[in-house]
Amino acid sequence: MNADTMRTAGEDSVAEDRGYRNSLTKIEPYGIEHIPDVERHGRPRSQFFLWFAAGMNFPIVVLGFSAAYFGLPFWAAALAIVLAGLTSSAGMGYLSAMGVRLGVPQQMQGRGPLGFIGNLFPVAYVNVFAGVGWAAVTVILGGKAISLLTDIPFWLSALVLMGIQLGVAVIGYNLIHFLQRILSFVLVIGFVFITVVAAANGHIVNHFNPSAKGFDGIGGWITFFGWFFSFIVAWMPFASDYSRYLPNTPGNRRGASRATMLGNFITLVWMGILGTLLGSTATASDSIGALKELMGPWAAVGLGVVALSSFTQNFLNVYGGAISIQTMGVPVKRHTAVVVICVASYLVALFGQEGFNAGFTAFLNLTAYCIAPYVAVLVCDYLFGGRRTERGLRELFDKSRKFEWGFVAWAAGVVLSSPFWMSSIYTGPIAAAFPQIGDLSYYVAAAIATVVYLATHRRPRLSGHKMLDRSATGQTL
Repeated sequence: MNADTMRTAGEDSVAEDRGYRNSLTKIEPYGIEHIPDVERHGRPRSQFFLWFAAGMNFPIVVLGFSAAYFGLPFWAAALAIVLAGLTSSAGMGYLSAMGVRLGVPQQMQGRGPLGFIGNLFPVAYVNVFAGVGWAAVTVILGGKAISLLTDIPFWLSALVLMGIQLGVAVIGYNLIHFLQRILSFVLVIGFVFITVVAAANGHIVNHFNPSAKGFDGIGGWITFFGWFFSFIVAWMPFASDYSRYLPNTPGNRRGASRATMLGNFITLVWMGILGTLLGSTATASDSIGALKELMGPWAAVGLGVVALSSFTQNFLNVYGGAISIQTMGVPVKRHTAVVVICVASYLVALFGQEGFNAGFTAFLNLTAYCIAPYVAVLVCDYLFGGRRTERGLRELFDKSRKFEWGFVAWAAGVVLSSPFWMSSIYTGPIAAAFPQIGDLSYYVAAAIATVVYLATHRRPRLSGHKMLDRSATGQTL
């Protein structure tokens, strides 16, 4: 597919061949454009290392640590983690395959079913919360680990971490994949050691604890499951960002899907169960303190691994946040947007370091409440909306399409699921009246968005543009 067939009046979708290929030192020249065939490179297994390294991170341990808050026995917590990992990782795998086929970032795909202006609402939210917020979360954990390890003040340790992450994210896609592959092997050794020490010093609690502060029977289990499910959901608006350079072949699509799913599933289960073990053993009130307590004389090693692991997730957080800014139509280069995200994340980390555990889960909830219906609309559009056509791809760069029915579906999912929200910031009336059912918001939001999309996607388009070719023969990409 050449640049001429991909050019629209609204925005250039493909730039000329810029010779990026496999360079590790050249600053990535592409942002939200469709990646031309000549620049496609890499193998599907790269997706495994990228997501495996990103998942080998302490925020998941923090979620597992909360099993003690709900009074869950080890077996119940482990079951929730495994089931959440299977379902959410399968979704990530499918979205990764979409990136191989369409060759554009995930949030750019949202312009199709939602329209340019309609897509600004969820993308702005994703930009603020998933870009800046996730980067701040990881810097807080890594900065605290370094502070406990060296007595360096938090503001300085966080600044050093963010500075390194800034440099890597500015260079971009190829360097991120390269470093994630190396850090996968390094962190495996570190977290195996932490797991062995934690298992030796810890103990498993295999009975419910009705006196636990958050104990709520099956409702607590559903909420705990939802936190792990939503952790992967929070990554979903960025899945295609890291697969869009792969050559578009059926084998690469299948391979990227499987590798992405496996990388996410293994680390979610491993880190989650490790966190459950920490929470059932240590007396410290926060996960970092619990790790230091349980590691004993090996605490310095454990804290060092946590600090190192902060890089693997934040390379992606910062890079994805920059893509968000460009998707919103802000006229900046990708590397400039990276600087904006890093500065904002550092400031949020400074102000948000106290009361971290409670703030983290509230942030995670609110992120997933808006992302779940967004992802549902993207997948529906990919399957039923004719997006896998040359014209469907060109439409992503046509800013004259302000709103489409997909925006209505997304908004309906967010608004109509709000009575089910269960958060320290806001609890909906249904969740408040029936706490025993747990937090069902993600599933309700996605289901509503899907129903509304299917009910409206064959109606005349809100933009007035001609319908896309949805026939099987028309799917040419």
